[in-house]
Amino acid sequence: MGRPVVHWEFMSKDPESVSDFYAKIFGWKVTYHPEVNYRVVETGAKGAMPGINGGIVKPDREGPWPGNMLFYILVDDLAAYREKIVAAGGKIHVEEQVVPGMGTLSLFTDPEGRMNGLWKAAQTAARKPAKKAARKPAKKAARKNRK
Repeated sequence: MGRPVVHWEFMSKDPESVSDFYAKIFGWKVTYHPEVNYRVVETGAKGAMPGINGGIVKPDREGPWPGNMLFYILVDDLAAYREKIVAAGGKIHVEEQVVPGMGTLSLFTDPEGRMNGLWKAAQTAARKPAKKAARKPAKKAARKNRK
């Protein structure tokens, strides 16, 4: 069995402005906890494709961050969110790229240069798995073999 991703974190040189950037664009609720210098991010993870929550922190040490990991944010209109990103100081790197049978993505960087993606899932009907072949009940198959 696989292990689920349960939390994410952005390391930031300016966590307040990074928090404002994502809250403004995606409507995330960010709560600052000064006693631990940490911002808890609630993404509104609900629906058929629920997401996960995370945090934004300024580490106490120098380091190679923002990091190179990226994640994808579920949206219903890629173009509208690309416009919001640019208006808030971000930059678009990939306008739209289709992932056959799954959906479409866009890639952007926030004002600190951290790359992430936008994800628009393919229509539900297109993503349904193929039906399994029906199995005959064991009793019927046994009777048929006796004849």
